[in-house]
Amino acid sequence: MNLTKLLNAISHKEVLTNLPDAVLVVELDGKICWANKKSATLFEVETSILENCNVDDLVTEGMKVIAKSANKRTSVITAAVSACAKEFFVELSARFYDDQYYVTLRDVTAMTAVFDNAEETNRLTKDKNLMLEKLSTDLKSPLQSMLGFSQALLDGLGGDITEKQEKYIKIINKNANDMLFFMDKLLDFSQSEANYFRPEYQTFDVLNAIQSVIRANEVALSLKNLAFNFYSEDFDRKTIYSDENFLKTILQNIMEAAIKLTEIGSVSIKIAVAEQDTVNSLDLDTKHDKKYMQITISDTGIGLTETEKEDLFNPYQHLDKVNKKNIVRAFSLGTALNLAEKLNGTITVKSEVMKGSTYNVILPIDKEEDE
Repeated sequence: MNLTKLLNAISHKEVLTNLPDAVLVVELDGKICWANKKSATLFEVETSILENCNVDDLVTEGMKVIAKSANKRTSVITAAVSACAKEFFVELSARFYDDQYYVTLRDVTAMTAVFDNAEETNRLTKDKNLMLEKLSTDLKSPLQSMLGFSQALLDGLGGDITEKQEKYIKIINKNANDMLFFMDKLLDFSQSEANYFRPEYQTFDVLNAIQSVIRANEVALSLKNLAFNFYSEDFDRKTIYSDENFLKTILQNIMEAAIKLTEIGSVSIKIAVAEQDTVNSLDLDTKHDKKYMQITISDTGIGLTETEKEDLFNPYQHLDKVNKKNIVRAFSLGTALNLAEKLNGTITVKSEVMKGSTYNVILPIDKEEDE
């Protein structure tokens, strides 16, 4: 059998007829001289009618887009319209051959809608967080005034108050303090989510950074009579290359959650080089033998249920719940996870009810080769 003769006997249009995509053959003046059945289905019109149309009537700036695709030998996403005036998007690819353009089209409306929705969602998120940022002073100033004046009354600066008045003022003071804490956590989460926080990498003493977080929580630990332990023997480095403020915020937010859930026992921090199996299991970047550290914060508290673990880093999941007591914790831990991911790391949690919780912060510790 002469394969060359057999192939030469097959016309181009026979091949194009059986392609899975819509195919048009377009003259230089834009007139469609041939179309396969997939094209007729795509544009919702008979093939015979389609072959008398001009491509500019079906595809926005049709000939311009076709020439661009053919010249650059790449696909182009563009708008199109069917015979029933239904607008949709197509991925168009064209090649110039024998004084004609051979054009393939694929409906990508669904994919384009996904991208459009994602872009709109990102825009709305950015606008929401920008609004919160601009309103933060207006929201927090009255709360700070309530805290200051109520504390002044409790300190006797306004004169003697009755026992009943003292009770009410303490309630005002506590609620204002709780609300201010809530606002701080909400704003931190919004900023981390909207990319207001950007890493500022530098080399710093990681052990000193951890010690500063420990000192910031000494009072909270003391008020609950909780023991505290810090283990650094398995970490043989003094400095790392990362964002010190990001790291402190991550650890502080986790420490707050750990202390809040622990009434008896202890809280501990351990730093070590992350095991390679752990890094691989988390699908983190391991190019150029990239090294990671693992900071583990453990507590002996009441632990978390499976349901609580599912929504631990996502405050949005708490909005539809009747009991919203855990939403502040979700803001704090959500911020911690967002910042860890900005540093190309992550956070994992293991917890059992009445057995405590363990938070693992996995972060890279060396400078990228291309930085």
